[in-house]
Amino acid sequence: MEDIKEKKQEIREQMASRLDAIPRETLVGKNHVVVEKLFDFANFLEAKIVLLYLNKDWEIESKSIIDRALEMRKIVVLPFISRDKPKVALYKIDQPDKDIILDPDGISAPDTGRCKKVPIDCIDIAIVPGLAFDEKGGRIGSGEGYYDHLIPRLPITTRKVAVALEEQVISMVPMESHDKYVDIIITDNRVIYKI
Repeated sequence: MEDIKEKKQEIREQMASRLDAIPRETLVGKNHVVVEKLFDFANFLEAKIVLLYLNKDWEIESKSIIDRALEMRKIVVLPFISRDKPKVALYKIDQPDKDIILDPDGISAPDTGRCKKVPIDCIDIAIVPGLAFDEKGGRIGSGEGYYDHLIPRLPITTRKVAVALEEQVISMVPMESHDKYVDIIITDNRVIYKI
């Protein structure tokens, strides 16, 4: 178990270095390609209620995805992550400039006082962030386990889709029993279907 945790941390560090080495202009271009592929993806186009995320370093930039999804009149839902305990609640946002605030830790989050809570069983498609993935849908996130708690609570019919750069796809992600897989990975080079 400790070996897997150490291996994951090693992969996180290697991935951060790999992504840091990509020139900024190239990174922006690759991000753009991934976002365009997402907006051409049939499951995304058909979805009415979309779970998105607020990106951290090395994750596909999410602001443009949120803005375009709202322009398409999709219901956009963002996770609110409680740092006290591994708990995630979902909130609908309508106006990103007003509905997204900085939490006490300085991390962007939906304003729980302003936004409406959304039941998890309403989500049509979940766009899942991560740092590294494999072709079987294995995923390494930030290490806090929030999405490992969230993914199994989503309805079985909800597509769990990761967006990533091709450089973030590795040969094998070491998985523990509590780790959860995604169904599909959209990169700047291809769409990988695990299902």
